[in-house]
Amino acid sequence: MKELLAFEQVSYHYDSGGEREALFPLSVRLYEGEKIAVLGSNGAGKSTFFLLANGVLTPRSGTIRLCGEAIGKKEKQRMQLRRSVGLVFQDPDVQLLAGTVEEEISFGPINLGLPEEEVRRRVEMALSYLGLTAHRSRGPQYLSGGEKRRVAIADVLAMEPQVMLLDEPSSNLDPAGRQRLEDTLDDLHQKGMTLVIATHDVDFAWRWADRVLVFHDGQLVRDDTPEAVFAEEELLCRCGLEQPLLWRVAKALNIPVPKCPEELANDQIGRKTE
Repeated sequence: MKELLAFEQVSYHYDSGGEREALFPLSVRLYEGEKIAVLGSNGAGKSTFFLLANGVLTPRSGTIRLCGEAIGKKEKQRMQLRRSVGLVFQDPDVQLLAGTVEEEISFGPINLGLPEEEVRRRVEMALSYLGLTAHRSRGPQYLSGGEKRRVAIADVLAMEPQVMLLDEPSSNLDPAGRQRLEDTLDDLHQKGMTLVIATHDVDFAWRWADRVLVFHDGQLVRDDTPEAVFAEEELLCRCGLEQPLLWRVAKALNIPVPKCPEELANDQIGRKTE
C-alpha cells in the first residue's frame, strides 16, 4: 500500500503556565485505503495527533511527511498538508460558519484558489454525495445534529483530501443518525478515501476498523489489528477502555468473536440446527 502520511518522532507540548507534554515522540505511518480507529480516554493525545496531522499545530520536534516529502514550517507546505489531510471536528458548530450550506461547502475550495467552475463541481459533488442538495440554501444553524455532521463531512470532502480525520463523529447522534454516518463512511472508503476516526465507541471500532491505534497519557501504546488490540484486556483496562460487547458475549458462549450481531445470530441458529 502507498504511504500517505508519516510521523517520525513527532512530539508536541502546550504552553500553559508550565509546559505540558501533550504528545510524546510518536512514530506512525498511515497508508492508502486504510480504515483506522483511534482509541483512548479524554486527554490521551488523540486530538493533538489529529491537529498535527492536519497542520493546525506545528510539531515541537520530529518530522511529518506527506507522501514521502517532509513538511516544514513554511505556510505553503502546511497548506499542502491541510489540503491533503482533512479534519472533521467533533462539534460541527465549531466548523460551520457560513450563512448557507452551499456557501459553507464552497468555502474550502474557494480558499484553495480554484477556478469558479471547479468550485461549483466540487460543491455539487459534495452536496449530492452527502444527500444535502435539498438543504443547500438553508442555514446550518437550522439543521439537525445529523445533518450538521453531514455538512461538516461535505465541507472537508469538497477539498478532495487523500486522508479524512473525524473526531468523535457519532457523538450526540441517535441510532438512525449513527447508522447513516457509518453508511457514509463505508461509501467514502469504497471510493478510495483513507479514514481515521477518533472514537470512544469500542463496538464501532471492532466492527468497522481494520487497524486500531490506542493512545494513553500522550503516547501511542498500541498499533495493531482490532483482533490483537481487543484481546489485550490488561492494556484496555490501563487505558480506560473495555472489550466490545460482542467480545464479552462470545467469551461467555465460548465461541469465535463475530463482527456484528447478525453473525452472532447466524452462528447460534447454525449450532441449533446441527
